Amino acid sequence: MAHSIVWASVATVDADGKPRSRILHPIWEWDGTDLLGWVATAPTPLKRAHLAVHPDVSVSYWTTNQDTCAADCLVEWYTDDETRTAVWQKFETGPAPVGYDPAIIPQWRDGPTSAAFAVLRLTPYRLRVMPGTVLTEGRGEVLRWHA
Repeated sequence: MAHSIVWASVATVDADGKPRSRILHPIWEWDGTDLLGWVATAPTPLKRAHLAVHPDVSVSYWTTNQDTCAADCLVEWYTDDETRTAVWQKFETGPAPVGYDPAIIPQWRDGPTSAAFAVLRLTPYRLRVMPGTVLTEGRGEVLRWHA
């Protein structure tokens, strides 16, 4: 569901406990055991400050047929060249619609080692998937998982 919706509302919390939402574009991987998300992003002072005090995010997807899914995740910054290059390639070679060329972002035209490019790794500890039919037709199943 997340890869068909693509864009997610991602909430962080600041040092005063106030939330802030932004739209991000995670790519998710399932290795048969673990689910991990990767976000190509700018390491802005605000994001860095929020995640320094609360290294968790809530990632929420919604589409017009009312399908929703959410992942509450532990977040880790990656700024090393090896990880940034690997994640850049995940997006560059990812299937449509989640795959895209990160170089379309003007600040990232210098590639994955640009100072304006960083990576967030999302490790979910709570997932919720709700097909829109649960809301609109009273049928279907809400799937929940907690670590």
